Amino acid sequence: MAALTYPKQLLLHPVSGPVNASVRLPGSKSITNRALLLAALAEGESRLIAPLHSDDTFYMTSALKELGVSIEETSEGDFLVGGTGGKFEAPGKTLFIGNSGTTVRFLTAACCFVPEGTDVMLDGVARMRERPIRDLLGALLTLGVVAESVNGHGCPPVRVRGGGLPGGDCRLRGDVSSQFLTALLQVAPYAGRDVRIEIVGDLISKPYIDITQSVMRSFGVEMQNDEYRRLSVKAGQRYLGREYVVEADASNASYFLAAAAVTGGLVTLENLGSHSIQGDILFVDVLERMGCSISRGERLSITGPGRLQGIEADLEAIPDTAQTLAVVAAFAEGPSHLTGLASLRVKETDRLKAITTELSKLGVRVDEGRDNWTITPPLDGVYTTGAIDTYDDHRMAMSFAVAGLRVPGVTVNDPGCVAKTFPDFWERWERAFGHGK
Repeated sequence: MAALTYPKQLLLHPVSGPVNASVRLPGSKSITNRALLLAALAEGESRLIAPLHSDDTFYMTSALKELGVSIEETSEGDFLVGGTGGKFEAPGKTLFIGNSGTTVRFLTAACCFVPEGTDVMLDGVARMRERPIRDLLGALLTLGVVAESVNGHGCPPVRVRGGGLPGGDCRLRGDVSSQFLTALLQVAPYAGRDVRIEIVGDLISKPYIDITQSVMRSFGVEMQNDEYRRLSVKAGQRYLGREYVVEADASNASYFLAAAAVTGGLVTLENLGSHSIQGDILFVDVLERMGCSISRGERLSITGPGRLQGIEADLEAIPDTAQTLAVVAAFAEGPSHLTGLASLRVKETDRLKAITTELSKLGVRVDEGRDNWTITPPLDGVYTTGAIDTYDDHRMAMSFAVAGLRVPGVTVNDPGCVAKTFPDFWERWERAFGHGK
């Protein structure tokens, strides 16, 4: 995939009326990075069809190659992955994983499969050194893996000692990131003993565990889920190489669905339907409650209403759509109260604070709590404009693309941050909605 170039700033152009577009989406980042790791651990070769090609998947494939995994890209853009049977090589250097949360968390668990007596170091950008991983490290220690935060502050860089995964029972907090649990579940089949994980407190982002279970099952491994309180995987199971089709990304679909919502238009997703395994498909249900009409089936279509209604919504299960919904709420009638947002504090940026700051530039009132927003559109319906800062957060840039459909003069700073999960976002956005459509 050829590298794309981006301007330092991008001026957005509002549409003249309701949009009408049919959109094809790239593959899911969440599914691609899970499938890459499972294919790498598998016995035999796998072909991942229609995977995502982005910064996050680049960091995953690059790190796996350093661990001795053969990964080739076909002319069609598929990945051919040579499985290692659960044994990795010790890399000759620190694995640099940028700001990819899935990569650092999944590989922190998986790097114990390098040879005994060798270590693996994982590190990333400055923001990655602020993102928590302490609870995952503690669970790995309980399961017999020597893993530590090098600086002692519970964040990367991390060091993992090789020699395998003894397994057993552990406890894991559920209120920081579901990626910790996914990381443990994915490596559990290769443990010496069955792995049983007890969740302490409430587990956030439960739909992502459903994705993990689905992808594991597709590669031949079963795990047991007792109402998200106790999860277990029997040792001795093995992933088997296979052809695997990666679904289109439901998180990235949210911006296009939101475009229909705020303009009263029609958007159809060509390659994503209501039977998706991704929890973020539930974003359409939230939009439906705001007055949108949804056509469900093999393809999803959404028609925005004449007037969007404010909403009360708990987004704990679908946090990656929270910024999108915040922008949609800015164009509704009346205030919206969005809750379940605690995990947004430790994402690519503090997303709660970032949305509060940037929506305020548009003349929108945002009252920010510890884990919630109350968003009140301008009472006179008049929005201000300005340059939107994105904080090196792809979801900030793509969310405010939605605002640019309604508000003249919105400029997005550092639009290239979309490369993390959706490198050609702006091209697809322009084709769908660009310049006076």
